[in-house]
Amino acid sequence: MLMLLAPDAGVGLGQALADTSLLDSEIVAGLASVVMGVNAQVGSLPFVRLQLMLAPALEACRRLMADEPPEPVRESLRCTLVEAAMLAGRLAFETRDDAASQALYEEATREAACLGQPWRQASVHLSHALTVLYASPDIANADALVEKAVRAASRGESRLVRARAHALQAEVAARSGQSRQSGAALGLAWYDVERQSPDDPLPGAFSAEYLRGFEGVCQMSWAIRPSRTISLRPRSALSHPLAKRWSVIVTTDQALARIRLSEPHAAADLLHECITAAASTGGRVSMIRLRRARQALRPWRREDFVADLDDHLMDVLGR
Repeated sequence: MLMLLAPDAGVGLGQALADTSLLDSEIVAGLASVVMGVNAQVGSLPFVRLQLMLAPALEACRRLMADEPPEPVRESLRCTLVEAAMLAGRLAFETRDDAASQALYEEATREAACLGQPWRQASVHLSHALTVLYASPDIANADALVEKAVRAASRGESRLVRARAHALQAEVAARSGQSRQSGAALGLAWYDVERQSPDDPLPGAFSAEYLRGFEGVCQMSWAIRPSRTISLRPRSALSHPLAKRWSVIVTTDQALARIRLSEPHAAADLLHECITAAASTGGRVSMIRLRRARQALRPWRREDFVADLDDHLMDVLGR
């Protein structure tokens, strides 16, 4: 197992696994570095490869926590375990192992509850809610997770996590047809974003650019301004794989809004863009959104523009 870790992360870890009293902050920092390194490569490497890279660090955290680590490093080790289990749950979701994903998120939730940091609990609930929201057309379970996230975030010190929780709450409400509640949640998200602190415990967790993206998704669910161009990050950053994947999700929502407004040709044009982007970034959510948008075009399935879209799907994605 240790051979799969980066060389610097493996230094001293073998001894610590044999004798937990030898565990120190440097070893824990090495494990945390592995988890952060894997997370930074999501969207750049195949998900199965990322799972292999993460597995040793996750298992090491589990074993060390089970052996009662020294008090000075116990909390930081638990924080690393929470991050590793949460990321593993996300990767399991991407590889279509929903049972494993659920178990990993439950593990992350249990460990986060042992920390006196509600914003970490909220982060786990938010990550879990996103997988549930996009994996199933029934959003009731996602709504329950988002409500837990909002409650936890309201007790935490991170305004950015609180803003993110309200933003996802707004999206879930919009997708449920509750435009008034969605607008209210967006207002709360803007309130927290505009009052963020430089000392936020999770800097970079959310931003005005991300919030504008959520705002646009909500507006498209209301079918108010489906033609609005939206980016979840500044345009200079759209080359990043994660930004591209979010762009696919947003653009498929634009296409669905066009279909609701009886503009199927415009929707098909948007979906052609999504197919090209999805081919370069991968990701289960992108595929789910594309498939649902294509299903919405069934009333026009005998039209040439839909046949062209199907040919593009087959040529590029093989499905």
